[in-house]
Amino acid sequence: MSDAQTANDQFENALEALEALVRRMESGELSLAQSMDEFERGVALVAQCRKTLDEAEQRIAQLSAPPAEPE
Repeated sequence: MSDAQTANDQFENALEALEALVRRMESGELSLAQSMDEFERGVALVAQCRKTLDEAEQRIAQLSAPPAEPE
């Protein structure tokens, strides 16, 4: 499996986990302590997704940059 595919799978898994976490929190069935734990986990998942997106943006910028002039 390529690094790009692995990063994509990790991003998709983190996003799915974040969406499930939001549904649980919105259900109103969690205690305050559980909600705080879920919020903390959500912050970590958002950071993971942001890192993956930042890396993809950097790669796109590199790929779309004009070629360097030969010296």
